[in-house]
Amino acid sequence: MPETSIHAALRVRDLHKSYNDVVAVDGLDLEVHAGECFGLLGPNGAGKTTTVEICEGLTAPDSGQVEVLGMRWDSNAEKLRQRLGIQLQDTQLSEKLTVLETVRLFRSFFHQGPIPSEVIALVQLDEKQKARVGDLSGGQKQRLALACALVGDPEFLFLDEPTTGLDPQARRQLWDLIQEFKRSGKTILLTTHYMDEAERLCERIAIMDHGKVIALGTPRELIASIGAEHMVEFSSGMPSNGLDLTSLGHVEGVRAVRTLNGAVQLQVSELHTAVPAVLEELRRQGVTLTELRTHSATLEDVFVILTGRHLRDE
Repeated sequence: MPETSIHAALRVRDLHKSYNDVVAVDGLDLEVHAGECFGLLGPNGAGKTTTVEICEGLTAPDSGQVEVLGMRWDSNAEKLRQRLGIQLQDTQLSEKLTVLETVRLFRSFFHQGPIPSEVIALVQLDEKQKARVGDLSGGQKQRLALACALVGDPEFLFLDEPTTGLDPQARRQLWDLIQEFKRSGKTILLTTHYMDEAERLCERIAIMDHGKVIALGTPRELIASIGAEHMVEFSSGMPSNGLDLTSLGHVEGVRAVRTLNGAVQLQVSELHTAVPAVLEELRRQGVTLTELRTHSATLEDVFVILTGRHLRDE
């Protein structure tokens, strides 16, 4: 058996799932190493939610194999439920219960784990123990949902869009809690719409589209895979189809040219030489710029290049 399989917390092999004529997951293979935070990214319809629900035991696959912590849902469901923590994207909690009552309820589902007050303190809701769920802010509700996922002392934590809709401060508070869980050496599978979140929290990332993994690696490896260190994007007073994009692609230092939402985006290797050459080529074409932006290549650029879409635009 390969070494990666021995230390795998999650193994997915040739997974298929369809809903009538819609193929949600199409022969997907995936492996999450024990002790890592693994990010799963993809546009709407990519199949990531279906994949996560199958791994969580909430949805049955049409075919394929899923092993979580060396066990399978069809034969070890009860044991798995005791060892997993799950935070759904939109956790529905009773708004009339207090924070303490809610955590006590979830704690009753598990054979072992910390006492409710410890988990409440961990997610920084001590002062809200007696507050009703309906009176909590969005960030506080997300922290409570995380407490419910942690109350069984899980070995593997599933987090589906844990910070969607939160303000920047609440997001960073939740990041700190997730990193604290990571430091304990346990495993996390995270889906997110925020590229900075994925870069900060995840050791490895898989990008999904059309039910398959189309890219896999560390954030640094994925960024390096596009073969460009910088991105240059500009808009002009003329339609992009009126530009000579072929000539732009031949400019020294330009690796690739694409149009996106009415703008032109260039992948370039050396910014200090490529930008003056691009400006000279645009001057030659008689193009007047209305906007020019440059930035170092990011995971967002990788995602757009691979899928043609911005993740959060979905």
